[in-house]
Amino acid sequence: MAESFSEKVLFWGKAHGRKDLPWQQQMTPYRVWVSEIMLQQTQVKTVIPYFEKFVENFPTIQQLAEANVDEVLHHWSGLGYYARARNLHKTAQTIASVYKGKFPEEIHEMEKLPGIGRSTAGAILSLSRGLYFPILDGNVKRVLARCFEVGGWPGKASVLKQLWQISEKVTPRQETASFNQSMMDLGSMVCTRGSPACDNCPLNNQCGAYKSGNWSNYPGKKPKKALPVKKTIMLLIKNDQGAILLQKRPPAGIWGGLW
Repeated sequence: MAESFSEKVLFWGKAHGRKDLPWQQQMTPYRVWVSEIMLQQTQVKTVIPYFEKFVENFPTIQQLAEANVDEVLHHWSGLGYYARARNLHKTAQTIASVYKGKFPEEIHEMEKLPGIGRSTAGAILSLSRGLYFPILDGNVKRVLARCFEVGGWPGKASVLKQLWQISEKVTPRQETASFNQSMMDLGSMVCTRGSPACDNCPLNNQCGAYKSGNWSNYPGKKPKKALPVKKTIMLLIKNDQGAILLQKRPPAGIWGGLW
């Protein structure tokens, strides 16, 4: 089953997967890392110009580490989720000072870095170095949850554990990088959140959700919580020349580090 699954994904990826993304042209740990962080919560088409601009301004991890955090935030402006940019900067400084400018080769060391979890660490190590490390980003979660009918919200520990076990089982030890990239492409291009192209999916003959017609039930939705009501007061302070007073927010919290 696992071998059949991976073979189908690899065959599909070689024929239909994306091979012209800017970070794929030089699959260094640095470029893979920047792209993976940018792709969190953001679509590929949006990320591409930001990635190109970012690596043009910060072509190496050393240059990113030496940059002022405000400069990093400036080049991130428009992507949102600014904690990602601050974590990039912190991680670059840690790698420059602790690891002599090179990414650690052990996944448990990688996971200690700000903003890098198990899946991101696995993506960096597999895509840039060809090592066997399964991944479980949002696209991969969706493919696995539907194919193996894993119910429940992936943010729940028991569901996440089950999905990781499946990912470990189906990820081949050979061609891991190609498989991981193909899985991400499959989730992004075919097994989409709202309108999956099931007829074009290489896994449809073994996909439980496709056979039952219940693809919309997988993965399970996040339980709803009552939205908190917050009140705030905004003050606009200007001097006689029309200049506006700006104050930098604390690093943590909403709009952290922004003016």
